[in-house]
Amino acid sequence: MALVLGSLLLLGLCGNSFSGGQPSSTDAPKAWNYELPATNYETQDSHTAGPIGILFELVHIFLYVVQPRDFPEDTLRKVIQKARESKIDYDKPENLILGLKIVYYEAGIILCSVLGLLFIILMPLVGYFFCMCRCCNKCGGEMHQRQKENGPFLRKCFAISLLVICIIISIGIFCGFVANHQVRTRIKRSRKLADSNFKDLRTLLNETPEQIKYILAQYNTTKDKAFSDLNSINSVLGGGILDRLRPNIIPVLDEIKSMATAIKETKEALENMNSTLKSLHQQSTQLSSSLTSVKTSLRASLNDPLCSVRPSSETCNSIRLSLSQLNSNPELRQLPPVDAELDKVNNVLRTDLDGLVQQGYQSLNDVPNRVQSQTKTVVAGIKRVLNSIGSDINNVTQRLPIQDILSEFSVYVNNTESCIHRNLPTLEEYDSYWWLGGLVICSLLTLIVIFYYLGLLCGVCGYDRHATPTTRGCVSNTGGVFLMVGVGLSFLFCWILMIIVVLTFVFGANVEKLICEPYTSKELFRVLDTPYLLNEDWEYYLSGKLFNKSKMKLTFEQVYSDCKKNRGTYGTLHLQNSFNISECLNINEHTTSISSELESLKVNLNIFLLGAAGRKNLQDFAACGIDRMNYDTYLAQTGKSPAGVNLLSFAYDLEAKANSLPPGNLRNSLKRDAQTIKTIHQQRVLPIEQSLSTLYQSVKILQRTGNGLLERVNRILASLDFAQNFITNNISSVIIEETKKYGKTIIGYFEHYLQWIEFSISEKVASCKPVATALDTAVDVFLCSYIIDPLVETIPMKNMENGNNGYHKDHLYGIHNPVMTSPSQH
Repeated sequence: MALVLGSLLLLGLCGNSFSGGQPSSTDAPKAWNYELPATNYETQDSHTAGPIGILFELVHIFLYVVQPRDFPEDTLRKVIQKARESKIDYDKPENLILGLKIVYYEAGIILCSVLGLLFIILMPLVGYFFCMCRCCNKCGGEMHQRQKENGPFLRKCFAISLLVICIIISIGIFCGFVANHQVRTRIKRSRKLADSNFKDLRTLLNETPEQIKYILAQYNTTKDKAFSDLNSINSVLGGGILDRLRPNIIPVLDEIKSMATAIKETKEALENMNSTLKSLHQQSTQLSSSLTSVKTSLRASLNDPLCSVRPSSETCNSIRLSLSQLNSNPELRQLPPVDAELDKVNNVLRTDLDGLVQQGYQSLNDVPNRVQSQTKTVVAGIKRVLNSIGSDINNVTQRLPIQDILSEFSVYVNNTESCIHRNLPTLEEYDSYWWLGGLVICSLLTLIVIFYYLGLLCGVCGYDRHATPTTRGCVSNTGGVFLMVGVGLSFLFCWILMIIVVLTFVFGANVEKLICEPYTSKELFRVLDTPYLLNEDWEYYLSGKLFNKSKMKLTFEQVYSDCKKNRGTYGTLHLQNSFNISECLNINEHTTSISSELESLKVNLNIFLLGAAGRKNLQDFAACGIDRMNYDTYLAQTGKSPAGVNLLSFAYDLEAKANSLPPGNLRNSLKRDAQTIKTIHQQRVLPIEQSLSTLYQSVKILQRTGNGLLERVNRILASLDFAQNFITNNISSVIIEETKKYGKTIIGYFEHYLQWIEFSISEKVASCKPVATALDTAVDVFLCSYIIDPLVETIPMKNMENGNNGYHKDHLYGIHNPVMTSPSQH
């Protein structure tokens, strides 16, 4: 294990890393807000070359033109297989074919190398002959001028061509300076990048124990939630049962309560009606007696002698005729009593129906408390089981192989870091030599190009078309000298520089095409994952190296991809083959004990619904007869006057007639009788009218109560039967269902928690992203971006080659050219 992670780390000596987010290859279960704390890494998640990246893109385009073929996976596999052989027979056809494939793939690079070798051979050779010719005065411009028609045009073309070539060479030199500086700058960053990667790796090592502690700490959160539900079993389980019972019981109790209220209202109405009837009988008798007395008094007054004399006789006769109206309503004394109905209702009320209803409400509301009191033992047992699960989870996390792996890896990280820090000064020293050499080379090329520029400048400024070679001015001659110096330096040094170019190009191009590009596309990993390639006895090298189980499919590509996704070490390396956490955290195994405890949970509930006494009470009330009473008889009397006439009007009329009589005893007697009638109205009629109003209200209440009474009672009894049947037949199933639901809730907390543990350990804990980052840094950033991209940048030397070729064409036409004119010939 440490060997594999260490090999990845060894490649990741320095460079860019990716930020420490936590993407996962799978989706975490939705369990509350469980989430491991995010691990933040120091290094950045991308590498940018900056403005020089444009130059590197040109280099890649050039390499693609030189080597456009795809990565030779099959060829590379065969080469690796051949490399394991102790002796290779190159005469075998298969080996010849393999060699031809290699040559075919490397054709572009070989061609460039051949051109470079030709340059290396021909450049000093041509320079040697050139020098010999110059020494023997056999080379250079002639002493006389041979003009041609196209001479000026060709002269301009050659000057412009040389200028363009010099400009291109200058651009190449500038790129060379930039690339040389870029290598030095990036090598200086290596220490910082290496420290950054090692810091991330140590963050991985240090955060893993904290992550495991966090996972264990979340068990307390889960257990506290479960304990809260267990302590609140009265509201959770009892409340659930109560919610199931309420819709079937509460409406019935509400109807019975309404009926109990109606019975009380009926009793009050009957009592009021009974007392009113008795009062009316008494008041009507008193009214009749009073009216009889006043009529007797009036008759006596009308016997006065004045009544026989006109016109008083007419008034007396009128009064005598109206006396027949002074009678009370005899029907008021004939209204039937309601004693029988009142007795029946009183008999009904001997049973406290309202108390029975309240008892039903209370029995229903006591369900949560009875649930809590009957489950104390079971709750205590479940709590013991939950505490034991915490110990089991702690034991499982202690047995995880991740800790041992990281301990070994920590030692390797320390050793590797020490090694790197020991060798970094040497690397920086070599880089200084490399930088100094590159600076010297670029400076030498710059000097050569400056001579060319000065030669062109002096040649253009000092050119005189009428001057002969012997009469040219000093400026023109100086231009020729500058050009000759540039040519001489080119012959002396360019072939040496081309050797460096060829070597670095061949090395850099092959590394770019065989390592950098296939690494980015993961084709290199697919080659390494070829069965039996790295070890002829192992189908999969990585699984064989880690677990000695080569049949298990564990590939470099899969490990690298998982680490890039920030997946945990456990899931990335398939550690379930050595320690299966799914079996150790078997949910069913841990929840079975909880389920068995919940199955022993027994709740017995007795819901009181009125009972036989209450049912008989309702039936007796329905039979009390208030729905069969003749209310019209009572209502008819409430609309009649207690007397045969309006006594108050009669008294005022009598008083007016008395005032029409002459003063005397008759007049005074009739006025006294009129006043007596007014008194009777106040003392007798008005109380009777008040009693009739009370009677009317009582009758209306009884009418409302008695309307459909039998149907209402029958409906209530039917509902009561339904509710009783529901309790008898379904309360057990309700209790069982709610108990299962409650148990599922308790178990669900731990199912979610255990699933989250398994997910976190497999996907999150000890995420190996820093290792993938180190590998990316070493290969993609340090090797490819920091070294290979600047290394294969060969524009200056290729341009220098073109420049020299351009110069040598200049003397082939026999035209006067100061470049080719020796000073001795001037």
